[in-house]
Amino acid sequence: MSDLAALRARFPALRRTVGGRPVAYFDGPGGTQVPLDVVDAMRDYLLHHNANTHWAYPTSIETDRMIEQARAALADFVGGRPDEIAFGANMTTLTFHVARALGRGWGPGDTVVVTELDHQANVAPWRALTKERGVRVDAVRLDPATGELDWADFESALAARPRLVAITAASNALGTMPDVAAIAARARAAGALVFVDAVHYAPHHLLDVAALGADLVACSAYKFYGPHIGVLWGRRALLEQLDVPKLAPAPDTAPERLETGTQNHEGIVGAGAVVDFLASFGRGDTRRERLRDAFAQIHARLAPEFVKLVDGLRSIPGVTVYGPPLHRPRTTTVSFTLRGWTSEAVAVALAERGLFVSHGDFYATTVAERMGCDDGFVRVGLVAYSTGEEVDRLLDAVARLASDGA
Repeated sequence: MSDLAALRARFPALRRTVGGRPVAYFDGPGGTQVPLDVVDAMRDYLLHHNANTHWAYPTSIETDRMIEQARAALADFVGGRPDEIAFGANMTTLTFHVARALGRGWGPGDTVVVTELDHQANVAPWRALTKERGVRVDAVRLDPATGELDWADFESALAARPRLVAITAASNALGTMPDVAAIAARARAAGALVFVDAVHYAPHHLLDVAALGADLVACSAYKFYGPHIGVLWGRRALLEQLDVPKLAPAPDTAPERLETGTQNHEGIVGAGAVVDFLASFGRGDTRRERLRDAFAQIHARLAPEFVKLVDGLRSIPGVTVYGPPLHRPRTTTVSFTLRGWTSEAVAVALAERGLFVSHGDFYATTVAERMGCDDGFVRVGLVAYSTGEEVDRLLDAVARLASDGA
């Protein structure tokens, strides 16, 4: 990470230009660019090892081995064990799958707690149990003034002795990072399971499922420089007990019992490859240690750039910045609006200048409603390949838009 040019050279997408200027990708919260290392690993699998699993011929045996290697890599990434890692199409699909499995044992009188801070992928699957099983779903309030959860409201929700608490580790719209460990501890004391959406958290902070105290943690590799595939970690004993919908002949041991049908083998290989890619920039004797060092380096480099970004946006007349203050735990993601402009119009104008940003509510629909942003936000995220020069370009462009709309 100390050689940013070497890192950026691994991402062919960064060579794209608009109007003769390189594109600056600020859309990382919606999905990061992919390094050659990951593409090469997926290409090698498809061209030389492609097969279905659990048969006796060489390419099938090689596929089994490569999938297990990927499980081991993702286990190091989250701080778990390989037999606790399941793969799926994406976090949303995996969450629906787990919710249905858990819901088969629940009914009227049972409660699930979600939050207004969450992406709908960690809300809708649990709300579906209201229709399917008669389960009640309570939502912990978001405080629009701080961009954080109302702790008193969470404590009140626990009085119902919920079966499960579903919580995000980081808001994809505001960057807010709730104290998941404290929430999980209180939830466990109330007898609840804890499901954590770590999709937005995983690109910014190295996951440690033991420290979080969760029972299930889901993330998506395409948010941390990998392919479009979802990853689920769960306590082995729980994965063995889940009443998952599955075909009778399919494996019935964890973690494969959660993987319905033939999986995206090349995506699984790519997810493992991105862990090794990140670890290659760190120091240490084990992959986990190298990952920890690599994430520390990313954070150290991006922290001052993010302060410059947020302070710079706040200084521009007509810009409103949303989310917690800089001294509070948060990711390097910020959302804002510009007076006189729709979020889409800002995104289009910035794209014409080679600055790619996201706009809308990002499926964090309740966040947008509670913030009073019916049109949504403009969202900007800094990731490993972001540079200070790109931040300067963005601030200059937003200031020009503000001046044009004045």
